[in-house]
Amino acid sequence: MARTTPHDRPLPEKEPLYWRVATRLLGELRDGGIPPGERLPGERHLAERFGVSRETVRQALEVLRRDGVVATDRRGSHATLPGLPVESPSSLAFPVGARAAADPGALDRARVTWETPPPEHAEALGLAPHRPTLVHRYESAGADGRGRRTAMTSFSAVALAEVEELARYRDRADGACSAQLRRAYDWMRRAGLTLHHRDTITPLADTPSVRVTRRVHDQYARPLEITDLVVDAQPDALIYEFTLPAAG
Repeated sequence: MARTTPHDRPLPEKEPLYWRVATRLLGELRDGGIPPGERLPGERHLAERFGVSRETVRQALEVLRRDGVVATDRRGSHATLPGLPVESPSSLAFPVGARAAADPGALDRARVTWETPPPEHAEALGLAPHRPTLVHRYESAGADGRGRRTAMTSFSAVALAEVEELARYRDRADGACSAQLRRAYDWMRRAGLTLHHRDTITPLADTPSVRVTRRVHDQYARPLEITDLVVDAQPDALIYEFTLPAAG
């Protein structure tokens, strides 16, 4: 049976209602209104927004699933259309030290694995020894090869349980696929978590580099993630703290 999508829609005078809903949703996906990896609103919410029945919404989502731009699991439907996620100017970039997405000269690489984190990460996150978790690695360098920075992040069991966008990465955390998690903090906030960061910056002995260690916990003092970043040196050590409230 041939696959049909909003790209090869019926003639306008014969266009079913669910095609119109699917086409509007596809437009939002293409425009970045629903960034890749993020959950779509629930069926009831979509039905109210478009003024249709939930059955019509289900039919529209099925069209998009067949086209590969939406996937559905037990947590709901989420966008899979390729592209860069939309970032708010006020968003805090992940990981600490990540270059701006608009930097045309930077050479970035990011990947995720499911592995046992370093002992100091496990202790900070309250993980039992040898218990695996989601680990994110980030590397970046300028166009001339200078200004290299590397970051390693380990996520806690709390973060993976509370933030569904992060939890989805467990099944594909093989270290092979690119995994830009720039909106990780936005995902945490949308999950109702207030983020408290504590960043420690310390020069590394006998090297022109510094280590930045970021620890993040929520409003209940539960650890969410720890990141170690190595980047170009600064002359002094600095510790600063701030809080990013949960999304309203």
